[in-house]
Amino acid sequence: MPSNKFFNRSIISIRDFTIDDFAYLFDLTDKIQSLTSNERGEIAKGLILGYIFYEYSTRTRLSFESAMASIGGRSLGISNIDSSSIMKGESYADTIKTISLYSDVVLIRHPSDGSSRYASEISDKPVINGGSGSEEHPTQAMLDIYTIFKEKKRINGLSIGIVGDLKYGRTVYSLIYGLSTYDVDIHLVSPSVLKIRSESIDDIPNNIKMFHHTELTDDLLKKLDVIYVTRIQRERFPDLQEYKKIQGLYTIDENILKRSKPDVAILHPLPRVDEISPSIDNTTNAVYFKQASYGKELRSALLSALLHENPF
Repeated sequence: MPSNKFFNRSIISIRDFTIDDFAYLFDLTDKIQSLTSNERGEIAKGLILGYIFYEYSTRTRLSFESAMASIGGRSLGISNIDSSSIMKGESYADTIKTISLYSDVVLIRHPSDGSSRYASEISDKPVINGGSGSEEHPTQAMLDIYTIFKEKKRINGLSIGIVGDLKYGRTVYSLIYGLSTYDVDIHLVSPSVLKIRSESIDDIPNNIKMFHHTELTDDLLKKLDVIYVTRIQRERFPDLQEYKKIQGLYTIDENILKRSKPDVAILHPLPRVDEISPSIDNTTNAVYFKQASYGKELRSALLSALLHENPF
């Protein structure tokens, strides 16, 4: 097995990691699932995950807590800043320094770009970016790529559609950066007002082919092996009326599936609103809840690799 490049390292941007790093992490994720509960429970025994969420979270926080518990560790933190000293005026820096005193690894979600990288500079413990503004969400992309690999048995050669809010969706940028290390075609589908921020993908390697669309046409659907759907992020719109104009513009439903490849995989980082119809939840194409389950396993492996040079 290749050497562990994650040990004692902050996870700020997926661009900091290589295809070999992903292969190591995916292999570790597979291996950790083969351990007995007793073996798994010894990995992080006596260790603590500290977290602070300046924005709401369901899956990221719960999957990390569940992941840490499954490898024998504990979690403590702030899931609602209204109940913390932040409301008394405590600085971001002081909050991060305090949490790092009480934990072995720190998980942060914050609405400002650059917040996680700044935290990594002042924390004595490794920092995990759980979502920084409209910037990145690296562990989400790691589990997204792992999900694609598990469902399609490969990454190279796939055509992947990314649909919805490509301007504000931070999972989108991490996913594109991560996929750029592979040989894939990426089809970006969004209304013009939510097109990908060009300045954020200027340094994407030339080997990756990206195509821009405003509609899910029949020709496009017949090409796609994976459709990665994102929520239109109402909370990031400066003008609510602009949001309402495009609300529900793309909805993945039975009609879309009929026009797509029979084995197309539908992914979504969740939460969803109206962009995927619940009527397809029980189809073999719907992978988004399995994707959420993979999140716990991959994050268990990631925490193990961060905390131990030789995880097991």
